[in-house]
Amino acid sequence: MSENDSLTAISGVECGHWTDAGALTGCTVVICRDGAVASVDVRGGAPASRETDLLRPGTLVERVHAIVLAGGSAFGLDAASGVMRWLAEREIGFPVTSGVVPIVPAACIYDLALATGPGRPTADSGYAACESASTDPVTSGSVGAGTGASVGKALGIEHALKGGLGSAAERTASGVTVAALVAVNCWGEVVDPDDGTILAGARGAKPGTFVPTLNILREHSPLSPFNQENSTIAVVATDAALAKDQIQRLAVIAQTGLARTIRPVHTPVDGDMVFALATGRTRAQADVLQLGALAARALERACLQAVREAASLGGLPSVRDWRS
Repeated sequence: MSENDSLTAISGVECGHWTDAGALTGCTVVICRDGAVASVDVRGGAPASRETDLLRPGTLVERVHAIVLAGGSAFGLDAASGVMRWLAEREIGFPVTSGVVPIVPAACIYDLALATGPGRPTADSGYAACESASTDPVTSGSVGAGTGASVGKALGIEHALKGGLGSAAERTASGVTVAALVAVNCWGEVVDPDDGTILAGARGAKPGTFVPTLNILREHSPLSPFNQENSTIAVVATDAALAKDQIQRLAVIAQTGLARTIRPVHTPVDGDMVFALATGRTRAQADVLQLGALAARALERACLQAVREAASLGGLPSVRDWRS
């Protein structure tokens, strides 16, 4: 059996999807039944999120029990309620006098531009994603939160390509694992960080060609409206034992993985954010500098996989179909 090269390579992490192929939306849940120390780094100007304030260092709650990535814009935040219900039924959560309160931060992408009906992720969608969760390698492409994702929208959605969901893992020589999961739905283009070539972007006049986003930005009027149907949202995780301030720094460093693969990133019309988790399942030694660099690399690879594995949907061609 080949080594797991996805987020579920992290001991203590499960992942599941709910996909509505008809409405072109979905949600993805990352479950940590024993809890994981967590934080988040929000860089985009248009975030849609839930329970991010409690992830700041210095707040009471240290551990979360799940993270939800969803489509549906802010409507998709409802999926987290279903995840809470699923966890509460299993008595997983922050202990209080009346039982437990599951801690479930969430973030959403705007995929309504491709929606073919009124379907949006709901509480039942989040519950269904939990029911499908396992430690199997994460399925990538046009699934879960990446179902209705699109990329390269500098010339409008009609010139974009399909985005998707991707995952990748990296390991240290000492045996610590760090991995990433990402839904790529960016306004900008996706580039190969190793050589700078455009992998997916605004489609040119001929199949397989692209109009560089920087060229479009050089020529546009300062008052030109840009569509706001974007966001790249991610989870990075490690099996190392880290404190809350350390895991917050891991999320910050991991953002460089987005900066190396998405051009431009963290714009006013993107809700880019990275959650970070530490399960503490390994006793092997690691430091935040080392893990941060590897988390960024895992996130780079996950972004590339997201667009490479995406399928042509909603009138938008996939990278594979456009370049073939």
